[in-house]
Amino acid sequence: MKKRNARQEAIRQLVRQRHIRTQKDIVEGLGDLDFFCTQATVSRDINEMGLRKLQEGVYILPEDLLLQRLVADLVQNVVVANNLIVIKTAAGSAQGVAAALEAAGEPKVLGLVAGDDTILVVASDDEQAQVFESAVNKLRLK
Repeated sequence: MKKRNARQEAIRQLVRQRHIRTQKDIVEGLGDLDFFCTQATVSRDINEMGLRKLQEGVYILPEDLLLQRLVADLVQNVVVANNLIVIKTAAGSAQGVAAALEAAGEPKVLGLVAGDDTILVVASDDEQAQVFESAVNKLRLK
């Protein structure tokens, strides 16, 4: 049971951080994280976790679907500068998008500040800022 939970948490991280299109991508990503399993095991995990594919063929977690719709509709641009991320949104929507991003609970984000159409995100370091930017840009896909 512990092994399955740890593997599914690793899948959750892979899906949020990468553009995962196939079960083979998940198997390979898990191998990189020292989880060695078969495609059949990954298939069962996908069903248990309720993963869905966007129209572009990229896997997304069911709990991220609403966030994905919000980001895809309202986020216009994402720029990284060291450990800071600036997100431009449609007018009047920054606070709602920021609240949704904060609720997603990215552990390496120290905080978000939202104005009318701009969100400033402070990541723990430059690398985590890049990870966060990739995750937001993945959600921008329609």
